[in-house]
This record gives sequence, C-alpha cells and structure tokens, in this order.
Amino acid sequence: MKQTTASICTIGDEILIGQIVDTNSSAISQALGAIGVRTTRMVSIADKRSDIISSLRKELKTNDIVVCTGGLGPTKDDITKDALAKLSASTGYVRHKGQESVIHRILSARGLDVLDINLRQADVPDSCEVIINKLGTAPVMVFRFDDSKFGHPAVLYSLPGVPYEALGALGDVVDDIKNHFILNSIYHKTIMTYGIAESALSELIAPWEDALPADMHLAYLPNPLTGVRLRLSVYGGDAEDIQRRAEAQIKALEPLLGSYLYSLSDDTLEGTIGRLLRGTGQTMSCAESCTGGEIAHLITTVPGSSEYFLGSVTSYSPEVKKSVLGVDGNTIENYGIVSSAVAEAMAEGVRKLTGSTYSVATTGWADAYGDEHEPAGTVWVGVSGPRGTVSKRFNYKGDRKRNIERFAASALNFLRLYIAQ
Repeated sequence: MKQTTASICTIGDEILIGQIVDTNSSAISQALGAIGVRTTRMVSIADKRSDIISSLRKELKTNDIVVCTGGLGPTKDDITKDALAKLSASTGYVRHKGQESVIHRILSARGLDVLDINLRQADVPDSCEVIINKLGTAPVMVFRFDDSKFGHPAVLYSLPGVPYEALGALGDVVDDIKNHFILNSIYHKTIMTYGIAESALSELIAPWEDALPADMHLAYLPNPLTGVRLRLSVYGGDAEDIQRRAEAQIKALEPLLGSYLYSLSDDTLEGTIGRLLRGTGQTMSCAESCTGGEIAHLITTVPGSSEYFLGSVTSYSPEVKKSVLGVDGNTIENYGIVSSAVAEAMAEGVRKLTGSTYSVATTGWADAYGDEHEPAGTVWVGVSGPRGTVSKRFNYKGDRKRNIERFAASALNFLRLYIAQ
C-alpha cells in the first residue's frame, strides 16, 4: 500500500528574514508521523500571492496532504486566504457562524470591542470546509481536491501561524486525516551514543547497516551535547510487525555499540545519569573551571535532579580552587592548572565539601589560550567516587561555545561510565 505523504509549508516573510523561528513544522511533522504520514518537504513561502499559489500548487502535485501555517490574520498583509480562494477556484466568501461565535467569545473575554475587521476572519472561501479554531479568531480551512486538479486526490489544511493556535488545532486536523486516508504505519526508534565520531560509528556498524532490510532506513544525527543519535525508521506495513522487526535489529546492534550506547530512547547524558542515581540514595556534585557551570546547568534541567544533585563550585580562578576545593598550590605549580592532577584534586575536593557519592570536575582551555603542554581545546576531566579517583584528557577543535558544550558532555559521559561500572 502506498505511503501517504505530506508537505508542510510556512507562509510569512517574518520566517524568511529570520525574525521568528518556525516551531510549527517540527510539531506538525511529529504528529503526522505518529499516524503514518511521511513528511517529504518543509517549505517557507514569502508573503506574495503569486508565490503562495505557485508553491502550494507544486506541493499538492507531489504530495497527498499539504499543511500550511500563517498569513491568516486580520491585517492587510495577511493574504493567504485570498491566495487559497484563487487556488481552489472559489466563487466567493461565506461567513462561518461557528467561528464567528468564537470571535465574539474571545474578544468579549478580553474586554475588547468586536470590530468588523475581526468578524471578517470568519469569512472563508466557499470552496473549503472549516475546522473551528477554538483558541483564536482565524479558522482552519480544509480544501479537498479530486484527481482532476493535481493528478491525484489531495487535501490542503490551512492553519493559523500562532503556535498556540496551530498546535491547538492539530488534533482536529489529525482526526480529519485519519477519517479520509488509509494510512500505513511508520516506526521510528532512537539509539543514543556518545564517545565515538559519526564516521567511526558508521564503520563500526557497517556490516549491520548493510544487512538491514530494504524497508528500513538508518539516519545519523550528531550533536555536541548528546553525541550521535541513530534513528532507525521503517515505513509501511503492520504496526506490530514492523515494531517487532525493528526491535530485533536493534537487539543485534547493541553488542556492537558496547559502552558507546547510553539510551534506547530520545534521551540525554544528564537524563541517563539521573536514571542511574534516582532512587538509589547515591548523590553527585561537580567542580567546574573551564565549563563555567554548564555541567550543573545540564544536570538541573532534569526533573527530580534535586534528589541526587547536591551542588557545584565554579572554581574559575586558581585561588578558588585552593581556598574552596582544597587543591594544593604545589599541585598547580608542579603540574599546571590544566592537568590530570588538578582535575582529580578538584573532584576530590568538591566530593569532600558536599559529601556526595560521586563528583566530576573540569579544568581546561576553551578557546585560544593554552600552554606548551596543553593546547587550546584541551580539557582534563576528573571523576571521584567509591572506587577512587580517575581522570581523562579530551581535546576538541571548535570555538569557545562549542568547546564548552563538548567539555561538559564529555565530563557527563565520563561520569556515566564510572557510575555504570
């Protein structure tokens, strides 16, 4: 059975000039994928009537569904409705009483006068169906085309651009799609890895990947904070069958990944550490120099982290390393501020200071600075715990911000491996 496909279009100059960030498309794509609709394209279109018509016509020719957002406000620069009227060969406009009632309710609740310019938002082309927008004044318009228009049946959904309203109406759009299309299943499985480069990972699992069935696709998605995310996708077929087959492939992959694998869901390193510690009575702390609090920030983004995270010290200067963490001045003098010895002393110092089960510490050069022993982009990570104290050196070639992210992630991964032993 043919896979149902969709294109997601955003309309508005504000997106093209970078004034706002498009968050609608990602949420819409996820919602479509969950019901078996495969998104093939995401397109941004300028606020120009001819561009809107030509772009939407192109997307409707190559996809079963087009979902567009934006350009439905009450002001003169919002021209999407007129463009859709022309695209669908509308002969005029009709007022939708249900949306008109919502407009009265919303404006009255805000203490605003109901103006004619507001009521005109309830006027829709006579060629469309309406899904009432319960959260705003502009309705969702649904245009259905038979195969004489674009060579195949197609449906266009026009949603408001305001994310609160667009996503609020998304459930109704999804229900409409399920009522009008026969849908195949789509299955995505995420595998999170850290500590191995994308190219090396590809070589490591090449025999497994080459043996994947034709209907399975593997994507590599690297990120400095989370490592390389692998996404195994299966399009089409019975939902239970494709999930069973995908899980069997992942089970065969796990031994190849070894300790690089840290989660079989869309997770983070800090989230994984939380799972390792939560409910065990064990705790952690951190001492940061070059990462400047980034590790503590990441840890505390995890809900419930107060159960196991005791605190941190941002010991940026040598004086704070000595006076707060108890790092011996001779250690700094003999080994250098960026060294294994200092990283380990910092980890031991903050662990003693907070009374935590585990601790992690960083000292390094995040940008152009460095010395003859440790060049720019170098970090030493120290981890201390019940089995003693260990350290490891990492080196990266990036700008300051990117290096700090990589330093923090490497420290979290080093801590993860220590705890999991």
